[in-house]
Amino acid sequence: MLTLYYTRTSFYSRFIWLTLLEKQLKFKLVALKLNGDQFAEEFIEISPFSRIPALVDGEISVIESSAILDYLEIKYPVPALLPKDPQILAKVRMVQTVTNNELLPGLMGMLIHRKDILDYQYAQKRLNNVLDFFEKLLINNTYFAGEQLTFAEIVAGNLIPYFPKFNIPLDRYPQLNRWSENLLLRKSWQEMQLSQEELINFKRRMKVMPKIIQKRRRERVKIGKNV
Repeated sequence: MLTLYYTRTSFYSRFIWLTLLEKQLKFKLVALKLNGDQFAEEFIEISPFSRIPALVDGEISVIESSAILDYLEIKYPVPALLPKDPQILAKVRMVQTVTNNELLPGLMGMLIHRKDILDYQYAQKRLNNVLDFFEKLLINNTYFAGEQLTFAEIVAGNLIPYFPKFNIPLDRYPQLNRWSENLLLRKSWQEMQLSQEELINFKRRMKVMPKIIQKRRRERVKIGKNV
């Protein structure tokens, strides 16, 4: 059986979780608390860099979210979450990459910084540019690939439907708003819906993320010295 090591509010964990649900695979979830669980010796054997998500499939351990997605798509190809048409495939990959490289950093910047500083304004501009791009990319389609749900939804759909709860309205983006509402009706999205308390804790965690990152680096250095 597949085993996913994850944290409920982890963006990268959640789109692996969604993929498992959409492919209707049997799997077990192992939740880690990122205040030390990730440095346990048994987990380091699975994920040498102490990061989630990590997927175990029999004797194979796969780390890094993009590698896990590719692994699941090739080994469990039905239902397909990647289109065959090269132009549509390029669109899906663009959505995946832009979400990771632009949208997520933009959201984090808006949650971390005060509105009156330049870093917030830059993050907001970054996020709005992505939403403008995605709105045009969707056209009037049900999904980015037309009628086929793909990794574009799995990845971007892990963030955008939550924007109104982060006080980022989607009123200016009718296509994205419709798309988001449709995703939230799916059984898989409903199964992993975050509670209001989890969202509040997520926002609090984002505000102290720079300190958390520094703490994790110190912990990893300490572990390395003790080996």
